[in-house]
Amino acid sequence: MMQMLAAGGMTLLTDFERQPDADNPRGYYEWEPAKLLPKQPNRIDEAEGKVVKIISQLLLAVPEGRDYKVIFMERPLPEVLASQDEMLRRRGKSNSVSHNLMTAGFKEHLREVQAWLNHRVDISVCPLGYKRTLQDPAGSAQAVKDFLTLDLNVETMAREVDPSLYRNRCP
Repeated sequence: MMQMLAAGGMTLLTDFERQPDADNPRGYYEWEPAKLLPKQPNRIDEAEGKVVKIISQLLLAVPEGRDYKVIFMERPLPEVLASQDEMLRRRGKSNSVSHNLMTAGFKEHLREVQAWLNHRVDISVCPLGYKRTLQDPAGSAQAVKDFLTLDLNVETMAREVDPSLYRNRCP
């Protein structure tokens, strides 16, 4: 999604600290100071007018007093866990927590995030399925353009989607 938004014409806030690797060959597009949001919520000021990738745990730390637009990428939990397992395997590590326990924890976390988002009138959310984006990149790009109400280049955004990178699939 970050690559799509950049291709569409938006400015990203990223530090490129995490370099592309076998798990994410096109890069991570992260902004390391996002991890500081729970203790330094005003760091979000640096993202004004830009796109910043924030994991759902850290989203809970964004302060009130601004209008946010969140594109919430949704991916089936079995695929998330398979992806994490593969990443850990490549790094010579293993996940000692069972998938059942991880799935339960993730589901509870997502319920908490959704409840929190429902109470934040300053946050508009565009839920967007990972699979949908892969299957219909142009439709997803158009949905993002409509949600953001910006003049984004939908065709260029759609061309950023690379289905060959969809490696950890679950039926």
